[in-house]
Amino acid sequence: MNKPIRLGILTPSSNTALEPLISAMSAKMPDCSAHFSRFKVTEIALTNKALQQFDDSKILAAAELLADAKVDVIVWSGTAAGWMGFDSDQRLCDHIYQRTGTVATTAVLALNELLKIAGVKRLALVTPYTGDIQQRIVANYAREGIAVVAERHMQISVNHDFALVEPHTLRQLIREVSTHANNAQPQAISTYCTNLRAAPLADRMEVELGIPLLDTVSATFWGALRATGADPSQVQGWGSLFAMR
Repeated sequence: MNKPIRLGILTPSSNTALEPLISAMSAKMPDCSAHFSRFKVTEIALTNKALQQFDDSKILAAAELLADAKVDVIVWSGTAAGWMGFDSDQRLCDHIYQRTGTVATTAVLALNELLKIAGVKRLALVTPYTGDIQQRIVANYAREGIAVVAERHMQISVNHDFALVEPHTLRQLIREVSTHANNAQPQAISTYCTNLRAAPLADRMEVELGIPLLDTVSATFWGALRATGADPSQVQGWGSLFAMR
């Protein structure tokens, strides 16, 4: 009998999309379960109050609760490093390991690893965020040598409301960025927010557009499996990223 895989997932308190999606993905893996811990996040903005939501002390308290369940990995399934700097996620992972003894990763670190594996230098981005947040994300990827050649954002700042964006709206935005930017065709499209219901769209959109759709909820699950040594390619029906290794 195989040892069960227990995934510990840190999620914003106002997120309603992540848990059902991760649980559905977990059902594709034998003997795999996902366990969640929340900390307070309600607004995505560049104000001091909003940025302080991601203070490591609050995240570490939630991580310690997951460690009590003896999970195999702890994953921060949020995209704040996109605007706060990718090094913030690496520091967080180090702090989680120091505090709990459990290996850690994040949605953004997993996505960036996928971009590296796929050799992506031209990326399209779909987010629900405001323009100033989007600009920070674009600038941080530019520093990594990845040009965001097309983007759409929805000017929403209330975290709970991201999950209310309908799939047909997401499909339209994904189609728009696939052909935008003066014919500078993106090598991949990322739906960049872990409270969007975009992950189930990947298979059909990839067939329609011929471009990988790298959703950050899916990246969370891919990164969690990789960290445990499990084979993500066992996950079928959630897009091509699970075949990347």
